[in-house]
Amino acid sequence: MPPSSENTSTNSLLPVVDFLKIPEDGEPYLEGSRCAQCGATFLGERSACSSCGARDQLESIRLADQGELYVYSIVHRSFPGVEVPYVSAIVDLEGGGTVKGNLINVEPEPEQIKMGMPVELVFKKAPRKDAEGNEYLTYYFQPKS
Repeated sequence: MPPSSENTSTNSLLPVVDFLKIPEDGEPYLEGSRCAQCGATFLGERSACSSCGARDQLESIRLADQGELYVYSIVHRSFPGVEVPYVSAIVDLEGGGTVKGNLINVEPEPEQIKMGMPVELVFKKAPRKDAEGNEYLTYYFQPKS
């Protein structure tokens, strides 16, 4: 199942990070790099593998939209204007790659969040515009339904 773009038309939105790709005729996705030498997978574009040291052996790949929660932190103090508490998470994606993102649609209480729980990627319009009025598409993780 493709990741959710909950009520979001992505045509006019800019990606919030370089590794978030918004194709004109498809669903948004996260892009990574896979080493042809050792098979290690990383988030974003790279020219050298930090696992085996190979240079110019990395190919761009579409990362999985599902994974499992590796670790998390419940944030209670943040930048002014950012609603707290929220769950900051690190997710190991199926097929390789590790991504940091916020975990949504779950109460920010330790008894509601389990290490290793299955999660899925969702895309939403970012809650704020930049100084020029541009709107952005961002990504989150949520418990897999």
